[in-house]
Amino acid sequence: MPTDTKRVRGPEVSQSPSLFSCDPAAVLPSKGPRADGRRRDQVDVRPVFVRCGLVSQAKGSAYLEAGNTKLMCCVYGPRETDRKDETNMKCGRLTTDMRFAPFSCLERGSWIQGSQDKDFSLMLHESLQPAICLHKYPRSQIEVNVMVLENSGSVLAHAVTCASLALADAGIEMYDLVLGCSMRQDGTSYVVDPSYMEENCWNSVSCENQGGLTVAFLPSLNQISGLQSDGEMTEETLTAGVRTCIEGCYKLYPVIQHALTKAVRKAAPSQSES
Repeated sequence: MPTDTKRVRGPEVSQSPSLFSCDPAAVLPSKGPRADGRRRDQVDVRPVFVRCGLVSQAKGSAYLEAGNTKLMCCVYGPRETDRKDETNMKCGRLTTDMRFAPFSCLERGSWIQGSQDKDFSLMLHESLQPAICLHKYPRSQIEVNVMVLENSGSVLAHAVTCASLALADAGIEMYDLVLGCSMRQDGTSYVVDPSYMEENCWNSVSCENQGGLTVAFLPSLNQISGLQSDGEMTEETLTAGVRTCIEGCYKLYPVIQHALTKAVRKAAPSQSES
């Protein structure tokens, strides 16, 4: 079969150069400070940078950066439902779409939505829906699109926070903001807001009390809107993990409030214009 000699074809599968730098350790140390200097067995979250209103084409948008985890969320609507058979005369419809950019992970991915993206989109929908006043938007739909620019751990928790902030920036009526926090349990030790390596590497050899937990929390109402866990943990460990994640959400709350207040003041007209 003849080939096109004038076009330089790139490889079908490419990987990040960081994969060839050094092989990461399969087991991380279980004592002492973590790799980024944070402490174990304490609610020590990564510093968060948040900004609203960066995408002018969207009704609302937000950018969140926690360590090396970077996400962008855009909200469109409320607008007319695409399909007439899905129109609800009493309340609106929420659609969520969460995707990973091909360059977000160590191994280059695809633009096609995979099974992990669909699972995260469903979890994001379940976490956000209880906080939105959908009865205020009958016969309409609200679209939430989250793009993960760089995955450095705790993606789902930060996606919930970023999407909630974008909804508030879009002026969507909500009962409360939704904040997300995650933790990783490894035996008798745990880490809050784990990094990518901490999520995928185990410290202890035993299989008892090993798993991850992500909580979506409404701080003003003191209610949990979403909970996702994996692994095997006892009832006492799971209960303590939920309380730890709630405490982590309260630590993020002032940062999110400040970013949203700053965006509202920037969008509001000045006194000279009024």
